[in-house]
Amino acid sequence: MFGLSVAKHTAPDHPPVWVLGEALMDCIAQPDGSLVPHLGGSPYNLACATALQSASVGFIAPFSTDAFGQALLDHLQANHARSLLARSALPTSLAVVQVHEGQPTYGFYRENVADRDYQVADVVAMLEASPPGVLHTGSLMAMPPEHHKVLQIIAAAKRLGWVISIDVNLRPHVASDVSAYLQAVREVAAFADWFKASDEDLELLGFADVTLANASALAAHWMAQGCTRVALTFGAQGAYLQVDDANAQGAAPVVDVKDTVGAGDTFWGTCLADWVLHNTLNNAGVAAKRVPQTLQRALVAAAINCSRVGCQPPDVATLDAAL
Repeated sequence: MFGLSVAKHTAPDHPPVWVLGEALMDCIAQPDGSLVPHLGGSPYNLACATALQSASVGFIAPFSTDAFGQALLDHLQANHARSLLARSALPTSLAVVQVHEGQPTYGFYRENVADRDYQVADVVAMLEASPPGVLHTGSLMAMPPEHHKVLQIIAAAKRLGWVISIDVNLRPHVASDVSAYLQAVREVAAFADWFKASDEDLELLGFADVTLANASALAAHWMAQGCTRVALTFGAQGAYLQVDDANAQGAAPVVDVKDTVGAGDTFWGTCLADWVLHNTLNNAGVAAKRVPQTLQRALVAAAINCSRVGCQPPDVATLDAAL
């Protein structure tokens, strides 16, 4: 029932990246008031971005049996990732997206939806049956009450030897109780081995002097919590990446920005792919030496995504050609 067969494109000599998170339809508001649906969800976008870099990627949350769910599943598979859980009869989650000057804002419809229709025991059983890799989560999965299930899963995964990747990707306007939401995010983030946050995330979490120039001090907080790899993104300013004691920062490439939807997902997904494809999960020294290259790949991939409408991460050939 779990659909664990390995697709032909996967590389068994590299650890898998599994993603637990929302897969939804972004309904983009048009000037005339109509809504145009686009495939979305931060973890879903990340799964596609990571798979397009030739990593072996599995998506844990179920897809609906409705038309939107089928479209999401088809696109995931077209991007060389695979679905790990059986389909759900519940509807696909929706987000209404308003884009102003290239910046998206969101309103979510998340009750009784397919990507929340999973059982902790089923996910843990899959983790037990697979060689350990990277388990990525965050975004809306860190929101109460969903975070209770997520905490159980990532705690079990960590005991089984999986590396925990967290992108906090805060959506405070969706939460009925923002303070409880931020506390839940901190609880989830405490399990992170690899951690990503944007400048907006850091400000919402109460950090001061959230600038690229101060990135090393900001990263030090998460390294002190036990993270070994930290990425902090600062929009058009650029980004900072640290692996153990090695770090680098870089400016965002200048492109004709269509919008920024999925830019952070593309950035972090490219980092994850780079790390698993170079077999660095248990070899941090290689990852540390590659920090400048990993950061540059992630920055360029995100820039290419921003030059396209919606979340359209580049594949590995396009990214290689752009570097």
